[in-house]
Amino acid sequence: MSSYKSVSILRLLPSNRTNYSVGTRAYRYYSSKTNQIDIEHHGRASLKLSTGKYARFADGCAVAQLGETSVMVTAVCKTKPTPSAFLPLVVDYRQKAAAAGRIPTNYFKRELGPSEHEILVSRLIDRSLRPLFPNKFYFDTQIMCNLLAVDSIHDPDVLCINAASAALSLSDIPWNGPVGAVRVGLCNDEIVINPTRREQANSSLNLVVSATSQNLVVMLEASANNVLQQDFLKAIKVGVKECQKIIQSISHLQNTCGKPKRTFETKTESDVVIEAVKTLCELRLREVFQNYKHDKLSRDEAVRNIQTDVLEKLKEGMESPPDQETLSRVFNNITKGIFRDLIFESNRRCDGRDMDQLRDISCEVNLYKPLHGSALFQRGQTQVLCTVALDSIESALKPDPVSMLMSGIKEKNFFLHYEFPPFATNEIGRTGPFQRRELGHGALAEKGIRPIIPKDFPFTIRLTSEVLESNGSSSMASVCGGSLALMDAGVNVSAPAAGVAIGLVSRYNADDTKHMTDYRILTDILGIEDYMGDMDFKLAGTKKGITALQVDVKIPGLPLKVVMEAVQAATEAKSKIIDIMNQAISKPRQPKKENWPITEILDVPIHKRSKLIGPGGCNLKKIMIETGAQIIPDEENGFRIFAPNREAMDEAKEVIQSLLKADKEPQLEFGGIYKAKIVEVREIGVMVSLYPSMVPALLHNSQLDQRKVNHPSALGLEEGQEIQVKYFGRDPVSGLMRLSRKVLQSPASTTVKSLQDNR
Repeated sequence: MSSYKSVSILRLLPSNRTNYSVGTRAYRYYSSKTNQIDIEHHGRASLKLSTGKYARFADGCAVAQLGETSVMVTAVCKTKPTPSAFLPLVVDYRQKAAAAGRIPTNYFKRELGPSEHEILVSRLIDRSLRPLFPNKFYFDTQIMCNLLAVDSIHDPDVLCINAASAALSLSDIPWNGPVGAVRVGLCNDEIVINPTRREQANSSLNLVVSATSQNLVVMLEASANNVLQQDFLKAIKVGVKECQKIIQSISHLQNTCGKPKRTFETKTESDVVIEAVKTLCELRLREVFQNYKHDKLSRDEAVRNIQTDVLEKLKEGMESPPDQETLSRVFNNITKGIFRDLIFESNRRCDGRDMDQLRDISCEVNLYKPLHGSALFQRGQTQVLCTVALDSIESALKPDPVSMLMSGIKEKNFFLHYEFPPFATNEIGRTGPFQRRELGHGALAEKGIRPIIPKDFPFTIRLTSEVLESNGSSSMASVCGGSLALMDAGVNVSAPAAGVAIGLVSRYNADDTKHMTDYRILTDILGIEDYMGDMDFKLAGTKKGITALQVDVKIPGLPLKVVMEAVQAATEAKSKIIDIMNQAISKPRQPKKENWPITEILDVPIHKRSKLIGPGGCNLKKIMIETGAQIIPDEENGFRIFAPNREAMDEAKEVIQSLLKADKEPQLEFGGIYKAKIVEVREIGVMVSLYPSMVPALLHNSQLDQRKVNHPSALGLEEGQEIQVKYFGRDPVSGLMRLSRKVLQSPASTTVKSLQDNR
């Protein structure tokens, strides 16, 4: 690939790209020549990756296509580092309505803020890319995923991971990729790679696998319908194997038309400073981490005190001490190293537990009588309060049409809302709309519980999980507390569910970051073990199988052996947790609580339904305000009534009976002729009443006269006038009276009857 030079004027070069500069900044402009590769997956639709046609000012750009779904992903990175001590990576995934042939439904008819689904997909892509950036790479990097076209068959989220991997590989941004990603389904006990939406609807597994070369797992995310452990592990292995094809193809594309990776400078601390900090703090830190009486707050306080003391002594003892930021960074690196070394040396953790030991667990249910269901789950210093609210099926969560099309979810009658207030970690922070982290944790906990919810449940379930104390694994504690609260509410779940987080500390050779030399798997990790460790492996499920999985790693990939051991450790741990939960409540509460909601079918005659509804639905609104009961039209049964409890149901029924109660209606004779009073003249006919309490019925223009009538005024009909009509019963569908006047213009065969005269 030819190199480029900075020049003072626009100069065209006879190659696949044109280079020019304005001032001192060099630009690269690629011609319209494109490079494309096709990747086959066992007869499935081929994945196509291409570059060189779109967004040629970006550092990297790739287009991925599967079926008729196409996405474009760009990667741009600043050339100057930021002062932060972490990678400032931002992934923006936006589902464009135009890509689906739709118009946004909001007032402005354009895309607004990111939806819940967009945020979750952005996090999915981020977690697949972040572990492969070099250490100390603190450059602002943005990945933008644009949907070009979306069909109704293939999902774009996994496509975006592969396109982002290709874009970063093709760019000059330092990155240790590529990665490949596939979705794995389990249809009729057969593994399916990149299933279509129809296949996914019938699949018991929805697993996304991101892997890099040498079969190293970078990210896992799954929702499953109680899939057995052996089937789950097999799906992971097959997914990792399929990822290798994508990785090889992206590498080939990179070798063909990729850019040379830029070099970047990293801040290195002198050996003198490192040794000085280590001398002052090592023994004291070892003492803190080996003091098993410490809890989260006291341990953090002890480490902070050591850091403050060490930094002050270095400033006093050194002639030209480094800046505060450098000293803090050195101290943090040494603290992390000591914490990890102690685990390898003693095979015990900072709180005294063995590698596979759970923290102390306690459970309570039925905390507050007015609630449908409530539970408090405590695991170590992680405390979660879960509550259940049951409402009518009309309260189901309905996404906007574009999100519905992209995600395939029409409505949700079960949803979990996760809250993480700042006091849970003894901090002060803003409250308000959910944060991306809260949304991700809530979505994971919801995946863990959803498979145990009955599909034919007659109510909408809102499960809230509020974290009151947090020292690791609050999302998995939400699964445990949520399961308890559902059983306390009497929801007939198929089985209790629990979740646990598995951690990892590992060692590598200094010159080889791909081959792990030693490791320890930690069951039920603390917050500090998550921060200092290499993996956060969250798994939820019942005793029978797995319902949800989310794996975040901080190293460039996990060997399959470690993944298998982590699944085994999590499976054993969740079984022990369920045994403890069963001591509080082991099955759905029977009988139901007194405040349990009620739903019944209302049998209302067709011709009385308009009276129940009232003008503009005013009667239904009145019943809702006065009793709290909702009356919902039902296509099959006419009406359904939902009440929050039995008292509200009885009160609503009394109101309904009073509305439907009226003067006794006269029994009309089929084919009888009656006197009717015109109460309103309309364009299409006249509204007439046969008796005072009757709801006016329409006498259509076609039934006014033997001749064609365009307007009742042509016959001289006016309000208050009495006419004779013939009664032909009620319409079996609408319940409206069928009346006719024109049939009376032929020789009458019956006697004219007057309801007024009969009274």
